[in-house]
Amino acid sequence: MLIFFLCAFSLLAGFIDSVVGGGGLIQIPAMLILLPGTPVATILGTNKFASCAGTAIAVQRYARQVPIDWPTVAPAALCAFAFAFLGAAAVTLLNTEFLRPIVLVLLIVVAVYVFFVKDLGLIHQPKHAQKKAQWLGILIGAGLGFYDGFFGPGTGSFLIFLFVGVFGFDFLSASASAKVINLATNIASVIYFAGSGHIIYQYAAPMALCNLLGAAIGTRLAIAKGSRFVRIFFLVIVCALIAKLAQSIIAP
Repeated sequence: MLIFFLCAFSLLAGFIDSVVGGGGLIQIPAMLILLPGTPVATILGTNKFASCAGTAIAVQRYARQVPIDWPTVAPAALCAFAFAFLGAAAVTLLNTEFLRPIVLVLLIVVAVYVFFVKDLGLIHQPKHAQKKAQWLGILIGAGLGFYDGFFGPGTGSFLIFLFVGVFGFDFLSASASAKVINLATNIASVIYFAGSGHIIYQYAAPMALCNLLGAAIGTRLAIAKGSRFVRIFFLVIVCALIAKLAQSIIAP
């Protein structure tokens, strides 16, 4: 029965994560409840292993049907990979609690901005020349790559917002681009957690299959419904992240 519930939550997380990110909002709390006494690093490692499968299929589905600016996204993903590995290593050395209020404030700003700027991300209008876009992508990949390896909540949402706000992508293209970077950070984290023995494979393997199925459904729905649907879903998930982080600060 335990594996059934883990897989059910993983399927739902894969669905949500493939559209707008935030799958960890579902999967990590579920694992903390269902696997009491398990070290947090092991929870995170098992979560990342399962998430990798869903993110990989999401990238494959998006790449087939949504134009991705690879000259911008690929260098950002490579940089994110390196910095996510550093972040995953740092999580065993440093306390992440100081980040919660900072991330909460940033998410509130993102939600308010997206809500009030009604046409944001509905039209794909890249803002920068290729060289400048590449350097901006590398900076974003480094910063959010480290953050994802070190702490994580809201990474996908921040990536989508930055691709929309900074690069001028529509929400669907931003979601596709964010998945490429998420895949890089997930792989880096899995390499670290696997090397340090923090993955429970008997749970992670079936969860990965369910996460993959959820992501396949989510990407199909996002592509069919377009940027307006992704924008609404984005706001819902960001609000849920805000509520979750606020709760964790008030009652840790």
